[in-house]
Amino acid sequence: MSENNIRPNDYVTVTQTNHVVEVQYMLKHNNKANIKKLDKDTYLDLSTGEIKEFNHIENRQQSYNSLRQTFKKLRYLINNNFVGRDNELHITLTYADNMTDTKRLYTDFNRFMMRLKRKYKNDTTIDYISVIEPQKRGAWHVHMLIKFNDLTSVFVKNSDLAALWGQGFVNIKKIKGVDNIGAYLSAYLTDIELDNDTVLKALDEKREIAEKVVDGETKKFVKGGRLHMYPSGMNLYRKSKGIVFPERKKMTYENAKKVVKFGEPNYSKTYEIDTDDFKNVITFEQYNTKR
Repeated sequence: MSENNIRPNDYVTVTQTNHVVEVQYMLKHNNKANIKKLDKDTYLDLSTGEIKEFNHIENRQQSYNSLRQTFKKLRYLINNNFVGRDNELHITLTYADNMTDTKRLYTDFNRFMMRLKRKYKNDTTIDYISVIEPQKRGAWHVHMLIKFNDLTSVFVKNSDLAALWGQGFVNIKKIKGVDNIGAYLSAYLTDIELDNDTVLKALDEKREIAEKVVDGETKKFVKGGRLHMYPSGMNLYRKSKGIVFPERKKMTYENAKKVVKFGEPNYSKTYEIDTDDFKNVITFEQYNTKR
């Protein structure tokens, strides 16, 4: 039996995204839901036969599990499609003013992508994942991972991209040397730097504090401190057609260990899920074959 109490013959779900492999084990496999959804507002309680109304969420932080699943899918997408090649870039699009209109954000981004594809239409096709980032002041940024499929390497001038964006500032970074791009970008979008405004709130809520090196300087961040800034119902990310999800496979834990060449996980966690219609214990392991 492993340290996480997963036995060799237990069935797990394996998600392999290039060199990052995730293994998930659920303690209960036949855990049936106690409700049946009827529409977006009502559900049938199977234990009593009553029809009840959902309590809709007003803030994304109130739905931790839903938000956790969204960023989990985002990490899968990123690691399955980006590995830090020379034809891949991390681009940040910001506004010169304090822009808080999300409808305008989507419109401006769509126009930017049309101009970018037009610029490179004779050279290559382009695929991307774009993610919105909320700021404490209410403004929005766009982070995107982009790859120029038919090129082995790419160099884009900051001034050229800023002209195509036309709304403010642009930052372009290579993502070489990052061996878990999904985790890197997810943390960038969910964590918030610890300062005079966030320290008391973090202590009061007993939030986890992490240290990161940013531009050669060690800084402290509140884990997940930015999540409450995302409005409920908003699409956090978008992707092009060429960006695909990885295949998830069921297998025994013994066979999963063969996939990772019997290495030790770089990260593991066990947590409980306890809601009205679902209760389980989840064990999660992540392996990075580049480490």
